[in-house]
Order: sequence, then C-alpha cells, then structure tokens
Amino acid sequence: MEQFRQIPFTHTFGGKSHERAAEAAERLKAIAPHAASKVLFCGSGSEANDQQVKLVWYYNNALGRPNKKKIIARQRGYHGVTVASGSLTGLPANHRDFDLPIAGMLHTDCPHYYRYAEPGETEDEFTTRLAKNLEDMIIREDPDTVAAFIAEPIMGAGGVVIPPAGYFEKIQAVLKKYDIYFIADEVICGFARTGNMFGSQTFNMKPDSISVAKALSSAYFPIAAVTVAEEMYQAMIDESKKIGTFGHGFTYTAHPVGAAIAAKTLEIYEKRNIVGHVRSLAPRFEGHVERLAEHPLVGHARAKGLLGAIELVADKSSKRAFDAKAGIGAAVVAAAQRHGLIVRALAGDIVAFCPPLIIAAEQIDDMFAAVHKALDEVEAQVTKEGLRAA
Repeated sequence: MEQFRQIPFTHTFGGKSHERAAEAAERLKAIAPHAASKVLFCGSGSEANDQQVKLVWYYNNALGRPNKKKIIARQRGYHGVTVASGSLTGLPANHRDFDLPIAGMLHTDCPHYYRYAEPGETEDEFTTRLAKNLEDMIIREDPDTVAAFIAEPIMGAGGVVIPPAGYFEKIQAVLKKYDIYFIADEVICGFARTGNMFGSQTFNMKPDSISVAKALSSAYFPIAAVTVAEEMYQAMIDESKKIGTFGHGFTYTAHPVGAAIAAKTLEIYEKRNIVGHVRSLAPRFEGHVERLAEHPLVGHARAKGLLGAIELVADKSSKRAFDAKAGIGAAVVAAAQRHGLIVRALAGDIVAFCPPLIIAAEQIDDMFAAVHKALDEVEAQVTKEGLRAA
C-alpha cells in the first residue's frame, strides 16, 4: 500500500527508472548464480524467456554474428507459452495447432533416466550419450548458427525430472566448446526450492543468464526478470548506439508496485533464512516421497529440496504406463483433494508435489498421509475395474 500511495505506476522508458526497480535489481544481482551486471524486468516467466531469445539474437547481431541464432531447448522442457517461449517448450500439447515451434528452435534429449535410459545403461553412460547427442546436433546444425541452450535445473511441467549426477557438467563442456550461451530457467527452481537459492547452485550449473518469476514476488504480484552479464550489456549498448535506441520494453516493465513487492520478498527470504528452512525440511520431504515408491501404483518417486513427484504405472517391472484415457493421475489428484490436499497431475500420470516454502515438519507429514490415502483409494479402483490389463 505504501508503494501505491507513493508511485502507483510509472514506465521505465527514455532513461527513466525508480528506486524500487533499482532496489529489486540490486538484490537479485547480489544473489544471482552468475556475475549479473543488469536486470531486465517483465511480467511473467513466458515473457522472461521470450526476452532471453530476443537478447541473444540482439547480442549476436552486435557481435557481427548474424547467423548464430538457433536456440536449443529440451524435450519435455517447459519455458512458457508465448510464440518464442512456447517454441522453446518441449511439450507437444503446447505446440499442436499453434504452428509451433517456429524456425530455429531445436530440442535435444530429456534427461529422464527412468524413462529414457537404454537397457543396462548406467546413469553415467546415459548422461554421456545425451551430451554426445547434443554435440552431434550442434555439429549437424553448424556451430556458427547455434546461439544458446536453455534448461530448467529440474524440469517442472515436463514431469519434475531431476537430472542424473554429472549431467549438467557434461552438457556445459559441450556448450563451452562451441561458444554457446547458457540460459538457466529458474522460474520454478529459483529462490530456495531445491535447497539452495537457485537450482543452478544445486546442480553445479554455470549459466550466463537466468530467468526468474513466480517466487520473485512470492506470487503476490506478476513480475519476472532476466539477468544480463556485463559482456552482453556492453554489446547491447554498442548496438543501440548504432541503431539510435534500444527498441524493447513493456508498459509494465519494473512496475513500481511489483518491484517493491519483489524487493521486499527478497529481503524476507534473507531475513527468514528461507534456504536454511528448506534444507532443514528437505530430508523429511524427500524421505516421504522416496517411501511412496513402495506403493503398488508408483513406478518411480523423485524429490529434491521441496519439489518432488511420483510416476504412476500399470506394471512396475516393465514400467508400462496406464492407458491415458483411464486418467489415473487425475484420479489421484481428485482423491487427494477430498482428503484436504491440492496436488497437480502432469502428463504421463505424474503427480507433482510443490508445497509452500514456509511449510512446517508436521504439515509435511499430514500432506503425505493424504497422499497415501489417495493412492490407496485409486489402487482399489484400479483393481476393481481391471485397469492394469495390457
């Protein structure tokens, strides 16, 4: 309310800004997992990743590399639903009949070992194969045409896919070899979700830029941001001088109310030691998720920090999925809600858990008690109706 009374709205065009935008930017830069020089605000994660594409294109034009424009994302990755960010997203339902992806948007392998490992393949062999496939794609496309690679530390909407150990180290070696800009989409993993301030830190990622949204304001106000390294900033300055302007921005870029909320949110995260809180609860949360693997419906259980999921299957030994028309994941979600718990079903009968960061230990116990009840109810339905039949 204080910000509404002081400056309810102003734009940030024409060299103008305001104190709250500067404060939010400085706070974000101070904790970013790379050397951030500037912050460019927007209204959503989709817009943030859309900006990433534009900035990478602008950057390469400034460097005299007009052909270095292709962006590689991953199958099952989620980066938004605008034309550019929706093209980065690697989920067929987000492309179908929207005429996406647009040209120049490529998709490499999803690092879901449980689903995509070859028979007898170890996790190390799996990650080595994925890194080689990425390199083969870059060579096939011509490295001089590939500009950037974007990845979520943990895939969210694509199934809460946690990468195997060593995956990002091998991927980054390929990116470095071919001078490919690395964007970390921290919209879900950012701000303590995985037990570090950013998922990049949890998985030893060394991004050139990050996209953030959601938890930047604890979701109290629509605001998102992209970090910009000094090298890119200087190139952007040079290109803008040549053109005569930097022709990009939104009416609500760094909206003063949103920026005030973001700045206060980041202050509260620090004061309340939200990272420490998540770390203290992560073993309890992860343990609950891991024990769900014992349930007859659960083929795979996975968790990191306060983010997890279970993958429901008709047959554990073969990993055979249920017929999608049976709606087993949706049935578990509905049963959980009857027991007072809201969870989310994702494609492939995956049920995701993403509780508030301020959750208490006993609430975690209550949460998974409801999950067990829901699974038992649906298991009884599956048995009664013979839904495991191949």
